[in-house]
Amino acid sequence: MFISIVIPTYNRRPILEKCLLALEKQDLIPQISGYEIVVVDDGSNDGTPLWLKSETIKFPHVRLVQQDHGGPAKARNTGVEQSRGELIVFIDSDLVVTKSFLTSHVTTLLHAWETKGDRLCFTYGSVINTSNFDNPTSEPYKLMDLSWAYFATGNVAIDKEVLEKSGLFDPSFFLYGWEDLELGERLRQMNVRLIRCPKAVGYHWHPPLSLEKIPRLISVEKERAKMGLVFYRKHPSMRVRFIIQYTFLHKILWEILTLRGLINEKTLKPLLSFLIQNGYPGIAMELLRLPLNRISVNEMYKEAEVFQMR
Repeated sequence: MFISIVIPTYNRRPILEKCLLALEKQDLIPQISGYEIVVVDDGSNDGTPLWLKSETIKFPHVRLVQQDHGGPAKARNTGVEQSRGELIVFIDSDLVVTKSFLTSHVTTLLHAWETKGDRLCFTYGSVINTSNFDNPTSEPYKLMDLSWAYFATGNVAIDKEVLEKSGLFDPSFFLYGWEDLELGERLRQMNVRLIRCPKAVGYHWHPPLSLEKIPRLISVEKERAKMGLVFYRKHPSMRVRFIIQYTFLHKILWEILTLRGLINEKTLKPLLSFLIQNGYPGIAMELLRLPLNRISVNEMYKEAEVFQMR
């Protein structure tokens, strides 16, 4: 079996290097005939393409594909179209995997294919979030790392033909968020099964919170809100409404937890600063999620009103 690992990237050069180095050190089983790493550069301006072109000896499995900036959905589609493998593995460019990563995915899939008699399934590996850039794989598994997503492209493997039958990713998701979960809804409708693969471990690097990053985090939540509505319009179900938090229950919840907005990024700033300065950026980030969730939900309702008036 030949594997294509598809990685979209945009201005992630430092952590991308760690990502690719880990993928070059895979311990393979005989069932894996080889693999390629299809890096799709989505219009980076940090020198990523030139750097990769100069490091072909260091990264022998890497094939660089370049495109104008069009978002992760378009980049992943480009990667699949350019791939040569019968199995597609999606990871993000800020994920550092273990040596048994590919073997774990393949072993689990081969067993599932044999047991079920078809290839209508995909494996979903473990993702451990970390802010340790120097040694990301030293992070222990935490309760907050548990994910209930059906199909999240941070760490999945799927048969290429099954993926192509789903229609690939919708390029309408050109901003941040939801393009992978929307594809997951279509896979679910095709009766493509999710199979947990906890031994396929990836360490997802998140830079620690700083006060300077808060405006960008707010912008990301507003992007997620816009893309969340695109998701719901394609799949107008109650399940999707709950996934994107587009319900009055969520609206009331975040109003209560933020005291109707009294707890916001500005009023939290002194506490966030204290926590960050004393080595607790993770706790600071969890507190900041309160107003960020309220911003996202309110933005969704605002966008929905504008859409209805058009």
